[in-house]
Amino acid sequence: MSNGTAQQDITTAIGTYLPYLRRYARALTGTQSSGDAYAAATLEAILEDRSIFDTQISPKSALFKTLHMMWISTDTSDPGELPLGIEGAAQRHLAKLTANTREALLLHTIEEFSHAEIADIMSIDESEVVHLIDVAHREMADSVSGRILIIEDEAIIAMDLESLVSDMGHKVTGIARTHAGAITLGQSERPDLILADIQLADNSSGIDAVNELLGEFGDMPVIFITAFPERLLTGDKPEPAFLIAKPYTEDQVRSAVAQAMFFSSTETLNV
Repeated sequence: MSNGTAQQDITTAIGTYLPYLRRYARALTGTQSSGDAYAAATLEAILEDRSIFDTQISPKSALFKTLHMMWISTDTSDPGELPLGIEGAAQRHLAKLTANTREALLLHTIEEFSHAEIADIMSIDESEVVHLIDVAHREMADSVSGRILIIEDEAIIAMDLESLVSDMGHKVTGIARTHAGAITLGQSERPDLILADIQLADNSSGIDAVNELLGEFGDMPVIFITAFPERLLTGDKPEPAFLIAKPYTEDQVRSAVAQAMFFSSTETLNV
């Protein structure tokens, strides 16, 4: 591959896949600020040394591989004084997990990389990728259970989501089809996690409903479901760490719910 072609691939990859790199980094770290810091550091590293961008694999995989190298190079052996809220809870919980399990799970279920692509990104064998994903599912699913509010106006999807999270051991506090319904249900029984669509039945906004509930309750993990996740990954305003694109898979929902609940530090959770 010529130098000009390689440079073009790097530029194209950054422009095309940066929103998804930022989504992965935020889900990995648990907060937008920390995730964006890792994404920014990744881009700076590539600009300083283009050779770290692996041209032997796909441009998207190469971009994620660079971030992974930045992530594993961070010294977390002595975290010192941890921040308060969800970020501190995330770091405490991360310390309990088997190394590399969440990375493999996120890359597979949320970012939809194949086992072979994850092997390239993490520089491990495919068999190890399969093992890590299996361990991650077990560790995170067993870690916490709690109450989930579903905000979804499509009845079939709402019923499917209710079945999925109930099978995981969580309690569904209710299903809301509108902004007003979401506020009523949220106030009647405080959820530990909100699973929300963006466009609701009466043309109201699921985002507005979530923001109103967060304004009342404070920090709470949220998962948004949308057919256009890139619209929430602009960098112009606070963004959710967990986004599931429609049509979703059961594995994506289970993974996102397990990880969002895993990051939560509310006293109502059965940790």
